[in-house]
Amino acid sequence: MNEVIRLENIRRDFKVGEETVHALRGVSFNIESGEFVTIMGTSGSGKSTLLNILGCLDTPTSGEYYLDGAAVRTMDKNERATLRNRKIGFVFQNYNLLPKTTAIENVELPLMYNSRYSSAARKERAIDALRAVGLGDRLLHRSNQMSGGQMQRVAIARALVNSPSVILADEATGNLDTRTSFEVLALFQQLHSQGRTIIFVTHNPEIAQYSGRNITLRDGRVISDVANPAMQDAAETLARLPQMAD
Repeated sequence: MNEVIRLENIRRDFKVGEETVHALRGVSFNIESGEFVTIMGTSGSGKSTLLNILGCLDTPTSGEYYLDGAAVRTMDKNERATLRNRKIGFVFQNYNLLPKTTAIENVELPLMYNSRYSSAARKERAIDALRAVGLGDRLLHRSNQMSGGQMQRVAIARALVNSPSVILADEATGNLDTRTSFEVLALFQQLHSQGRTIIFVTHNPEIAQYSGRNITLRDGRVISDVANPAMQDAAETLARLPQMAD
């Protein structure tokens, strides 16, 4: 397996008035290609700071971050933006879709910054990505015509369209009801079974049962990093949900 992510003693400090806040205090781990990893922790654990560093949205105060072998910390803003666009697919809690825009147009967005794709190629890749997440019949629907689960599927399609090295999901089921959450989790598991590398950042410990490895943060440090040999099947849980309802 290839190493996609390597963090070496990552620290991130913020100045708040006269105080220095140590958001990350020496975080180190590697993630291999094809892993499904949850990063967990309560509010204030450093999860969001770590997510921003992994997503090339922020740089560490010290330590090294390698994404697909590229040293991120020494890059300038433009180099980081290019790396982020080519290597990372983001899925956010609140979908971050453009309103009044079709599913195809939303999914095409990451390709707009990639001169290798003509408009016809962009559209074709967007349609393929939407079909891959089960939205082949919603291609021309606008954001305001879709349910939360459908909007999150559009967001996942958008994350896939560039064939990124890593899909980075930030509380991707946080705004969804139980049934829709498991539909989305089942989709992530399906993508993982196809060889995708997924990092799922969450404060919900239940989600850890559905990934292959769990990293837990507390006070800016990794307090546990364990494999999950008994990964549960989200599709099976979903199939049982109607019987569980009262």
